[in-house]
Amino acid sequence: MNLSTPLSRPSLHEELVTRLRQAIVDGTLQPQAKVPERELCEQLGVSRTPLREALKVLANEGLIVLESNRGARVSNVTMEELEAAFPVVAALEGLAGELACAKASDAEIDQLVARHHDMFRCYENGDRPGYFKANRDIHNTLFEAARNPVLSQHYTMVSSKVERARLLANVSDSRWAQAVEEHRGLLKAIQARDGARLSALLNTHLNNKFAALKKAIE
Repeated sequence: MNLSTPLSRPSLHEELVTRLRQAIVDGTLQPQAKVPERELCEQLGVSRTPLREALKVLANEGLIVLESNRGARVSNVTMEELEAAFPVVAALEGLAGELACAKASDAEIDQLVARHHDMFRCYENGDRPGYFKANRDIHNTLFEAARNPVLSQHYTMVSSKVERARLLANVSDSRWAQAVEEHRGLLKAIQARDGARLSALLNTHLNNKFAALKKAIE
């Protein structure tokens, strides 16, 4: 076997981890719910072994709790964990913003602009699922444009812990409107390739999300 030949697609293990992580993040698998291993194996067309290996990865990320002789369940979202994770996510996003402004191609800047306008349209139409998808696409594109695999790897590990909470942070109409205005500022910084300003605005954006989340929970 020639190990130097690059893979043409993600491995089964990586794909399983990604699919299961997203199911937890978007609420398909609810906090405290038991992971239906048999059903997932049938739906995804895999055996128990690769599924359980994927669950071990998610357990290391804090998304899954493995219980001896009882399978696995989805972990709860705790305020203590969020208080620890949000500043880290804010710092990683700030750095990604600086790097993206310096390294992004013109096409990537155009893509970020287009996705912002998609998100604004979803807001105007009251389309929350579409808004959240466009928002996620913006953040993912920002990290791709940063051209730093190590940064992206750490962001994936930490951000999944707070992504579920991000959906809750925009529950009120006032916070949703505030978030949109914050993104208008982010867009201007992206178009100007002002990395320092984009970094500062991203940090503020995340802090405001966390403040709204705490208020919603309390």
